[in-house]
Amino acid sequence: MKKSTIAQTLTAAALAVAALPAAHAQVSPLEVVDGFEGVFGKQAGFRRSGAKGICASATFTGTEAGKEMSSSAVFSGAKVPVTARFSLGGGNPKASDIAKITRNMALKFNLPKGESWEMANISAPFFAVATPEQMLGFLKARAVDPATGKNDPERIKAWNAANPEAKPQIDYLAKAPIPASYGSVNYWGVSTYKFRASNGRVEYVRYTFEPVKGLESLSEDEQKAKGANFLFDELRQRVAKAPVEFNMVVQVAENGDVLDNSTVAWPDTRKRVVVGKLSIDKVSADDKGECVGITYNPMVVPSGVETGPDPLFVARASSYAVSLGRRLGEGAKQ
Repeated sequence: MKKSTIAQTLTAAALAVAALPAAHAQVSPLEVVDGFEGVFGKQAGFRRSGAKGICASATFTGTEAGKEMSSSAVFSGAKVPVTARFSLGGGNPKASDIAKITRNMALKFNLPKGESWEMANISAPFFAVATPEQMLGFLKARAVDPATGKNDPERIKAWNAANPEAKPQIDYLAKAPIPASYGSVNYWGVSTYKFRASNGRVEYVRYTFEPVKGLESLSEDEQKAKGANFLFDELRQRVAKAPVEFNMVVQVAENGDVLDNSTVAWPDTRKRVVVGKLSIDKVSADDKGECVGITYNPMVVPSGVETGPDPLFVARASSYAVSLGRRLGEGAKQ
């Protein structure tokens, strides 16, 4: 990882921490990262969230509809190079590929004039927490006792009961089928963004990346046959035959829609617009690649796109940066 890139990332992290609203300033990103380590252990060199991952490259081509909604170069219609990373949720680099956890697709759009757009998307339409305080509480409730190597189910049950906002994601992941591929599942950005058009019009939006060839899942017998480590090779093989494509689809908010709480999904009746197509064209042959040093900081957005009022934007950005600092000191892997 280049020193200039490290410096830019850590500077952005410091700004993100400084930007924490006073109401949430008491939650330190150090505590959040410590919380992930309390659940998953200290996995040297790996991300504290999304530890099991692989780099990929892609291009993105915006549509005319996207260009009308945002003045960003992302939607210009030109092919935009993208640095991608696919991963499993959580901080365990040996997590099973058939676990009932999120699949993640992180993207960095590399734009002209030094601009970029970084995003970390998950295979669920909502988060389990709405605030930094809830994020920390969620992790502390699931912390593993070093003496037993296990967490306390009663403590988790009590936290869940006291925080019903988490139920939609917990239920969604419990019921969702196991995807057959990283290329055959929807990925939601979850939080609210603002798109600013060239004529000054502003719209609040949420987006999803939807596989062009549709969703694919595994039966229980297929899961047993695939085993715990098939997703990387499956994606390599799939992309070797043809690029894996996703449509980027935005939902447009209406009056009364929740803008600052990512545990609440918007109604399916909201207007949907296809604003571009992502094409995954190469997957790393090993655990190395350009994505390793990227935090996928959701606060990094280009002109024409702005983050909404969700307090998790800053909380995520600052904790990702702390995680990177620890990974660099340990010899960053994935």
